[in-house]
Amino acid sequence: MPGYDYKLLERPRRRVLCPLCGKPMREPVRVSTCGHRFCDTCLQEFLSEGVFKCPEDQLPLDYAKIYPDPELEVQVLSLAIRCIHSEEGCRWSGLIKHLQVHLGTCAFNVVPCPNRCSAKLSRRDLPEHVQHGCPKRRVKCEFCATDFTGEAFEGHQGTCPQESVYCENKCGARMMRRLLSQHTLAECPKRTQPCTYCAKEFVFDTIQNHQYQCPRYPVPCPNQCGTPSIAREDMPSHLKESCNTAMLLCPFKEAGCKHRCPKLAMGRHLEESTKAHLGMVCALVSRQRQEILELRRDVEELSVSSDGILIWKIADYARKLQEAKARSNYEFFSPPFYTHKYGYKLQVSAFLNGNGSGESSHLSVYIRVLPGEYDNLLEWPFSYRVTFSLLDQSDPSLSKPQHITETFHPDPNWKNFQKPGSTRGSLDESTLGFGYPKFISHEDIKKRNYVRDNAIFIKASVEIPQKILA
Repeated sequence: MPGYDYKLLERPRRRVLCPLCGKPMREPVRVSTCGHRFCDTCLQEFLSEGVFKCPEDQLPLDYAKIYPDPELEVQVLSLAIRCIHSEEGCRWSGLIKHLQVHLGTCAFNVVPCPNRCSAKLSRRDLPEHVQHGCPKRRVKCEFCATDFTGEAFEGHQGTCPQESVYCENKCGARMMRRLLSQHTLAECPKRTQPCTYCAKEFVFDTIQNHQYQCPRYPVPCPNQCGTPSIAREDMPSHLKESCNTAMLLCPFKEAGCKHRCPKLAMGRHLEESTKAHLGMVCALVSRQRQEILELRRDVEELSVSSDGILIWKIADYARKLQEAKARSNYEFFSPPFYTHKYGYKLQVSAFLNGNGSGESSHLSVYIRVLPGEYDNLLEWPFSYRVTFSLLDQSDPSLSKPQHITETFHPDPNWKNFQKPGSTRGSLDESTLGFGYPKFISHEDIKKRNYVRDNAIFIKASVEIPQKILA
């Protein structure tokens, strides 16, 4: 080994330093021919390269002329140094020759574990390791008193059958681990257990309450029909379909039959009450027909315009004109409309082949007052200006539309503008309403686009004062 690589307390004299490694010489040797001194190891390495000359003066060397130098070695071993673990905290200082004795007790010196566990650590950390960390240490379990190596004890911890532990279900019980399995399976009030009937899992101390609600729990028929226990969820079906003693309502209950009897007796009731049931059904049909009519009227009322303006499209005009020509005084009726919200209910009618003085030559247009929902709230007779228009369907971008328009003020003395009764015929001359038998001739209606795509549009509007609308 090269010279001593220690921290010296004082700077050494040059004669104790090896010329080759520059450190205090370890096992110094002297070349007798020239007197130079070297570490034995340093000189051997130098000569092993095949150069047999003194490293200092290059004079030939003879192995026989190289001798140990005990006096110099005493001087080197008497040099004062610090402990090799001084940087780690050791405060020892002394002679080189005393270092090994010190290392035998130095708290910072690395030593092997006495238990031969392969660990190497500082002497001061050794007690902690031997007592708690060494896998080869001997440890006795505090619960079962079994002796283990440290390594085996780590596997034993948490599994010792004698250790006292709490129930994993958090029921509060504490016992030795070896008794835990039996407790969990058969004794713990917090253990899970499947319901005998529906197989769902429940905590043991709640399963009794579950049986009062379990859909598969067997219950007796409340009618005592003799059927063995029935699953709770099947009971409604049993009472409705299978139970012979269940009390049933007559199938004609919707028609008004209030008879109630056991299922077995229902057939006899139906046979004996056929005539009565037929009468009930007929009455029900009559009531339903009346309800349908009322609903239809309600729907029609909801669909009626209520802004005082009607635009009535008469489609398939050519066919309907031919039909009017074939049938004298054939009248077409518009959908009804209201003059305003909660106002007068009106209807327009048209004779496509004319009526009265316009028959066979003109289109005749009339307006009439119909019985309305709000007639009792209105002023009579009806007295507001009415305007009829046959709309010109020409393209406004090509020519200005020329609508045919007529306006009139109702005569308050005419009976058709008085408050209407509940029934009025539409074909009676006296109930035609007021209008124009010669509104437009058949010749004039062809001159512009009053008929387009085989349809005409008749507009009727009623001028209601603003104070009435308010």
